[in-house]
Amino acid sequence: MPVLASHRKPRTKVRTTTPAVGLTTAALASVTLLSTQSATAAPAEPKPAVEEVQKKVDALYRQAGAATQEYNRAKAASASQQAKVDTLLSDVAKRTEKINEARRALGSYAAAQYRNGGIGPAATFFLADNPQGYFDQSRLMDRATERQQRSVTEFRTQQASAAKKRAEAVKSLETLTETQATLASSKKDVQTKLTEARGLLSRLTAEEKARLAELERKKEAEAKEKAAKLAARQAAEAKERAEAEEKAREEAAKESGDGSGTGSGTGTDPGSGTGSGTDSGYAAKAEKALAFARAQIGKPYVWGASGPSSYDCSGLTQAAWREAGVTLPRTTWDQVEVGTRVATSDLKPGDLVFFYDDISHVGIYKGDGMMIHAPKPGANVREESIYYMPIYGSVRPA
Repeated sequence: MPVLASHRKPRTKVRTTTPAVGLTTAALASVTLLSTQSATAAPAEPKPAVEEVQKKVDALYRQAGAATQEYNRAKAASASQQAKVDTLLSDVAKRTEKINEARRALGSYAAAQYRNGGIGPAATFFLADNPQGYFDQSRLMDRATERQQRSVTEFRTQQASAAKKRAEAVKSLETLTETQATLASSKKDVQTKLTEARGLLSRLTAEEKARLAELERKKEAEAKEKAAKLAARQAAEAKERAEAEEKAREEAAKESGDGSGTGSGTGTDPGSGTGSGTDSGYAAKAEKALAFARAQIGKPYVWGASGPSSYDCSGLTQAAWREAGVTLPRTTWDQVEVGTRVATSDLKPGDLVFFYDDISHVGIYKGDGMMIHAPKPGANVREESIYYMPIYGSVRPA
């Protein structure tokens, strides 16, 4: 029987496409992941405008100025505390030596008693060569006992005194350690603020730096305009005062001429003479301070410096007035408490002008709305309008 042919169609081999499917899935997953990340990623911060950079840098310099004053205060306190500690330690050493001397004296008394053997008075009387000798020796021993007692008392007094001074020295050392920690913290704070300011400035393009310089020039011009207005107002007021004083002198001379000879002798006003003397005395000191300040123009601002090659703001005013024989404290916060407060409209050459609400800057007034000051890091001592910064107040230090 012939074999019948199969009616089934031969199976077509299907090519596997698994690798291609795997690649497509991975690609889709990557696209999905990137899309998700793009959707969730925060947008890049826009670059700050030059005006904003200027405000930030000015704020950082002002904060660095405040930290500098904190550093100056801590440095002065540290030096004072160190001197106090050295004095106390020297005192403790001297008192310890006195204790040792008293201890040696007590030791010699104890050794003498040991050599005598501690024989009772009755036995000593009977063993003495003669009664008179015993009584003489007894009186000497009584005096010796009194000296011993005084030595014991002195030893205890010196011991207590030394312990008290030692406790004071320990406490002062603890205070010194705290002050030095504040000093280090303030120094770090200043450096951090200045580094941040320099970082902002370094990221500016040449065009942005030019724009920043233009903003500074505009700010300076506006400040000088205000200074000129103050100078004109002060000049007008001075002229009015001079005219009033001249008129008063003319009237006084006229009345003196009309009156009797006796009356003319009492025409002098002692009050005005005293005031003039006071004003001229201050003016002479102020001129010395200003002459010193002018000589420092061009020297660099360095935070914490008080001369002679560099200065911070309060270091310059302190050094200038020291030249005039007036001692000022080290910081702006303490300098503002010295002397007499004066209004801006009443400023005279030599007065100290303070700036910002935190009183972190100071300059010395030279007249016509201008001052000499050590401005900020990267700048030199220079003349500038007092209106360049917001004024806190002013004092006449002498």
